[in-house]
Formats: sequence, structure tokens, C-alpha cells
Amino acid sequence: MQIWVEAWEKSLRTFKPIASLLPDDWPTLPANLLTDPGHVLDHLLARYDAESDGRSARGAHATPPRFADATISSEILESLTEIDKTPEPQNHQIANLPPAFRAKVQQMQIKNVVDDKVDNEEEQRKVDKNQRTVSGILLPVADSACGAGLFHARLIRRHGEIHSESDAELKLEDTRRLLNNFQLMDVSEIAVEMTRTRLLLEACRFGLVSLDEQRDGKLGRVEAEEILSKTVKQGDTLLGDWPFEDKPKLMFADPPWLRIKDRFRGKEDGSDLRKELGSQLREISDDGKLRFSTMRGNVNLYRLFIERGLQILDKGGRLRIITPDSLLREQSSKPLRRLLVKEHGWHQVWSIEESNLLYPGMTQGVCVLGVISSENGCELKLRSPVTKSDLTREKGGLSKKVPAFVLEENRWTHWTKGSWAIPRLPRDPIERKHTLKVLDELADKPRLGDSNNWLATENHTVRVRVGEIDQTNHSKSLSAWVKGKKARPFIRGVHFSESENGNIFVRHPAFVKNIPSRANERQLSMWLGGNDSQYGMRLACQAIVNAHQERRLRWAVIPQGCVLGNSVNHIELHNDIEEKLIVNHGNLESGLQWLCDHLNSDNLDEWARTWSANNNVNNYELEMLPLDLMAINAEITH
Repeated sequence: MQIWVEAWEKSLRTFKPIASLLPDDWPTLPANLLTDPGHVLDHLLARYDAESDGRSARGAHATPPRFADATISSEILESLTEIDKTPEPQNHQIANLPPAFRAKVQQMQIKNVVDDKVDNEEEQRKVDKNQRTVSGILLPVADSACGAGLFHARLIRRHGEIHSESDAELKLEDTRRLLNNFQLMDVSEIAVEMTRTRLLLEACRFGLVSLDEQRDGKLGRVEAEEILSKTVKQGDTLLGDWPFEDKPKLMFADPPWLRIKDRFRGKEDGSDLRKELGSQLREISDDGKLRFSTMRGNVNLYRLFIERGLQILDKGGRLRIITPDSLLREQSSKPLRRLLVKEHGWHQVWSIEESNLLYPGMTQGVCVLGVISSENGCELKLRSPVTKSDLTREKGGLSKKVPAFVLEENRWTHWTKGSWAIPRLPRDPIERKHTLKVLDELADKPRLGDSNNWLATENHTVRVRVGEIDQTNHSKSLSAWVKGKKARPFIRGVHFSESENGNIFVRHPAFVKNIPSRANERQLSMWLGGNDSQYGMRLACQAIVNAHQERRLRWAVIPQGCVLGNSVNHIELHNDIEEKLIVNHGNLESGLQWLCDHLNSDNLDEWARTWSANNNVNNYELEMLPLDLMAINAEITH
């Protein structure tokens, strides 16, 4: 990293390409990276952080600058330098209007001019109070996990572009105002050092700071470095105090997407360090109140950065944060979503699905949250699905083609039973209308795991379990299927298949004889372990879904004697419930097949895809399927 920033500075001084100033043993970089020196630094720091934690460098991904620009554009203010450039309204056709219309138009024009003047004066007062820049940036502007300072680097670029033709004194004063109102923090000392250097070089690159003394509307290097040493600080945002006097009005962040259990993976004493960190985060309090109220399950650090960021912001301050889109629907994020709805102003979500590959090499859906600190009562606008081509530097950050859907609180609560999950909605307006209709129709029905579901008895409800065998830990007891050998069928997710007419069946060599010898369904399909049969005939569902698979739910009746892998979920029915199915359908197989047919319905599959958090079909997701079996059974009986 140090070699790179030194070459970058030499390039700015000598006007030579950076590539020509690097040591001979440096690898050849793609041309698209070389055009943005800061993005190279983002990649280098991401790799360094991953390797420091003991994670694979393949899992290190730098935020694309275009994505950061779009996120910034969603919170940018109008530039006050552009007011005088607005052309005067053309009045040469007013004389052709009838007198009454002419008077009305003139009155409207006068009113608009007065309103603009008042607005501009108010905005100028905010500039004087250091609440915004002339270039349109809300101040103070923070980043609680700055990495290499990407967001503030892009703010510097935008600021420089707007001031490219400004008066030298105005530009100098506004640049000083901007840099003095930066608030950046990171736990890594190296990240802080690189951020200070990067912001200095970005400011030089866009004509805001001189590499030497002050001149031509540019800050001198010494003054800029002194400012950055005060506004970019090393510290732990989650466990420590926010070290800046004024509370920020705006915060951008793309914090680590890292579970506590994956932190310190490469350290010799990593286990102890993880336990200590988890204990500290759970116990830390401010004024007798726990700092983090949403810790649940395998806690991911990005959730804590959201809660902490909203505590740091001034009341009414705005948070724009990039997270995995699993936050929008996963059960473990329910407390956080509730916090955003009930205690803050969650007003916008951008949802970018995994098929966009926004981060190269990573098949992960991404979302941007827009939240106003300590301001409830906001309407939440969902912008989804967003594609890479929709990202723009224009005001708002997104193309106008991206559909917008306002989540009305009553309807939203009704759909999700107060879990505040965000639905996946299709882009096509006809498909979207159909999805919303399905949600409205199914939301009233009892859920599969509810006590009022027809399958429940007085003391027992339906429960969904994971298959009994972990394929990794029991690999020695698994083999490819050998015809005639005494063994039990081992059912994996890959064995769930769909016929041409849409019927779901188990394509396993024990039941389907014409499967080719090298087919995936034959591999790891024979269980050689214990023969004790814990389960009889049961109903199971594929638990891991290929992202390109059209159906999400694939239910099938599993014959007695089969063993299920952990890539399969199955329904655990109490004996009393099985007896109910036998009474109503003659035998257990017919009863399970009846239930299976309804669970494979198109509407339930639409529901499941709409609320899916990731490619895993989770147990809780299946237990929350809305299915009114009582009404269905009454129709059959009638």
C-alpha cells in the first residue's frame, strides 16, 4: 500500500502514468483499475484485512466507486454555486396571452423568484454555520468504519468538480470547511494512515489541495495534512466513544460483513479473542442502557454498525449504509428491523439482487438502507429490483426506471406478522401486481407452525427439522450408489427434481433405475452407517436452492428407511397428527401426498420466493408458510 501511494504522489507531481513509476516486480494491473488509483488502494486494504483475520483473500471485496457515487448522490444537496448559472425565464411570449392569463403568469414568476431567494438565503446561513458546503454536502459527514476512505474520497471528487470554475477564494474557503467537518474512524491503524494519505492525494488530484504551499484557490499541503490528522482517527467505533465534538448530520458506511465467530480466525488465540469481543459487545452500556439491543444468533458486525451509527448521529441525522440484502428478510435481523421502524425513520431501501454480481466474484445480494436517526413515522420506500445499470451520479442515485413501492404500515404488518421483513418484488409491473395479490390473499391464512393450523393438535404443532446427517462429518459413511448392495438410500437436495408437467419427485437411483452412472444423483447417495431407522415415511423439502432454479419449494414424500442429509429439511409430525391424516385419507402415504400437493402450490412458491433471505430454505421460513388446510379439508369432505 505504501509503495502504491508513493507512486501515486509521484504521478501527480510528474504527470506520468502510475504504472511507469511502480517497481518492476509489481503485477500488471487492469486498465480500469489504473484509471482510479483510490480503488486500487481499496482492493489492497480489503485483501490486507482479510489476510489479517485469517480469511481467504478471495473473500475480500472493495466497494465499487460507481456504487459509492450513487449512494452519495441519494443524499447530496443542491449546489449554491449553480444558482447564478440558471438562465432567466423567457418572457417574450407572455404578451401574446390574454390579459388575465398574463397577470397570473407574471404573479407566479415573481413568487417563484422570491421563494428561490428565501431558500437560497436559508441555505447560505447553513453554510455559514458549517451545516453544509456550498457544493451541496451536509456537514459534519462521517464514516464509522472508513476502510480506505472511499466515500469521503468520492465526496472530495464531487466537491472538486462543482468548484472547477468557482472563484478561487470561494473554493478555498469551502474546501477548508469540508475537510474540517469530516469525521472518519477505523479500528485499523493502517487503514487510518492510508485514508489520510488517500484523501490528501484525491484532493490534490481534483485541484483542491496543492502538493506544496497554498496557491490558486488550493489549500497548502501542510494545512491539509494537519486537518486530516484531526478528522481521521483510529479507534473502535463499536466499543469506544465517538471522538468528535459535533454530532454528524450525515453518515455513509460500508462496514465489515463479518460474523464475530469469523473474526481473528488466523490468530493463535483467536477463540479466546472472539469470546472476549462477544462478551464486551453484549455487556457494554451507555448511561445504564445496553449499547447493542439487537444482538441475536451469529452476530454479524454490520448489524452493530447500523445500531451504533444511529446512536452517533445527531437527532434527524441521516444514515446511508451498505449491507447484505439478507438483512431485509432473515429472522435473526428481526430485532434490528424493528428498531429501525419503531425508534428511527427508516425511509428508503435499495435492493440489488445477487444475479447482478455488484461485487465481482461474490454472489451476494446487496442493499442500501436510508435511515433518519430518532425520527419515527416515516414511510418506507422500496426501490427494487435495482441493477448495476440503474446506478447513477444524478440526484437521487438511481435511474427513474427503477420501480418504487411504498410499504404501508398496516399492510406491511399484516404480511409479516410484525417481523418487518421486506419483500422481493418483480420489476415487471404485471408480475409485481400478481405477487402483491398473492401476498394479500395468503397473509390471512394460518401459518404451518401455528397452533391454530389444522395439522396441530391440542399439545403439538408442526415443526420443521434439518436432515439428520451432516455430509461433511459423515463422509466415510457415504458412497456412490451400488446396485444390489445392502444399504439405505441417502437423500440430498440434488435428488429433488421436477418433471416436464411440473410434478416434484425424488430422483434417486434407489427409485429411478435409468440414472447415468456418472450423474450427480448417484454420488454420495448410499448410507453405510447405522441401520437404526429413526424416522418412518415423511415429507421433505430441498433446503439449498440454486440461484437460477425457477421453483424455490420442492416438496416430496420420502419412503421409510431413507436417511436425509443436511441439505434437506423435513416436517416432524407428532403421532396424533399422523393419525389425523390417516383418518382423513385412509393411510399415511395418501395423507402426506395430499399435504405435499398443497405445499407445492404455485402461490406458496411465490410467497416463499418473495420472503426468501438467501439460497437456504430455512426451517422458520417453512414453518411460516400460510396454508389453510382446515378450509381445504372442509371442501374435500363436503
